[in-house]
Amino acid sequence: MKYIFKRVLAGLATMLAVSFLTFAAFSLISGDTATAMLGTSATPERLAALRAELGLDRPLPARYGEWLAGFFTGDLGVSASYKQPVRDLLAPKVRLTLWLSLASFFLITAVSIPLGIFSAGRRRFEGVRTVLNQLGMAVPPFFTGILLSWVFGVGLKWFTPGQFPDAKKDFAGAAVYLLFAAAALSIPRIAMTVRMLRSTVQEELGKDYVRTAIARGSSRGQVLRRHVLKNAMPPVVAFLAQTMAEIVAGSIVVEQVFVIPGMGQMLVSSISNRDYPVVQAIVVILAFWVVLAGTAADIVNQRLDPRLRLGGAA
Repeated sequence: MKYIFKRVLAGLATMLAVSFLTFAAFSLISGDTATAMLGTSATPERLAALRAELGLDRPLPARYGEWLAGFFTGDLGVSASYKQPVRDLLAPKVRLTLWLSLASFFLITAVSIPLGIFSAGRRRFEGVRTVLNQLGMAVPPFFTGILLSWVFGVGLKWFTPGQFPDAKKDFAGAAVYLLFAAAALSIPRIAMTVRMLRSTVQEELGKDYVRTAIARGSSRGQVLRRHVLKNAMPPVVAFLAQTMAEIVAGSIVVEQVFVIPGMGQMLVSSISNRDYPVVQAIVVILAFWVVLAGTAADIVNQRLDPRLRLGGAA
C-alpha cells in the first residue's frame, strides 16, 4: 500500500506540473484568446476590454489557479472559435477518442498475448513469423488505415469511408467503423507486443527453475501458467501501459484517415484557428492520460514482481 500511495502522489504531482507548464506555455504564446475572438475587428480598446472581461489581464498564478479549479469541476473556459464552452465541445469528442483507444487496446491485448505465448514454444516457420512481425511493425497506422478503407470500405462495402455513422441512430454501423480504425491503430503494436512477449517467455523457459519444475513432475503448461508468465509479464505490462498512452496520441492521425469526429480533428482545427482554450484542454487531457497509464503500469508491475514489492515496502 505504501508503494501505491507513493506512486499515486507522484502521478498527481506530475499532472499538476504538466498542467501548469501547459497553461504557462499557451499564456506566453503571442496572440491570446481575446485576439482570436475579435479577429480582424480587434482594436487596442476592444482587446483591453475583452481581456479584462475574460480575466486575461490578471497575473498568471491567479489565472492558473482559477483554470485548475475549473478543470476539476468541468469548466474549461470558452472556445474562441465556436463561442461555446470547451466542455460541451470536447465531451463527445473525448468519448469517441476514448472508445477508439479502448477498442485498439482490447485488440492489442486479445491478439498479442495469446499469440506471443503460443509462438514462444514453437520454432517452426520462424522465418515467416519474423517477416510478418517486421512487416506489422514497419507499416504505419495511417497507411494501414488507407488499405483497410480501400479493401473493406470501397471494395467489400462493409462501411462507407469518410462517413462516420451517428452512434445514436446506427450503433452497429458506428461500432464496425470504429473497429476498422482500431485495427489500423493496433496492428503495429500487436506485432511489437508479440515480439516482446515471445522473447521474455523464451528467456524464462530457458532458466533452471523451469527444468527443475518439469523434472519434479510438473507439465510444461503448468509451469508456464504458474511461474513463467508471472516472471515474463512485468516488462510486457509496462510496454502495454506505454502503448495505452501512445494509442491515444496515435488516434489523432487515424481519426484524420477515417474522418472520425474525435479529439484529433478538434485538435487540428483548433491549432489552425489558434483556439488556445481548446488546444490547452486537449493537451492536458492527453498528458493526464499518459500519466495515469504509467502510474497504473507501475502499480500492476509492483503486484506482479515480488522484488518490487520488497523495494516498495522498504
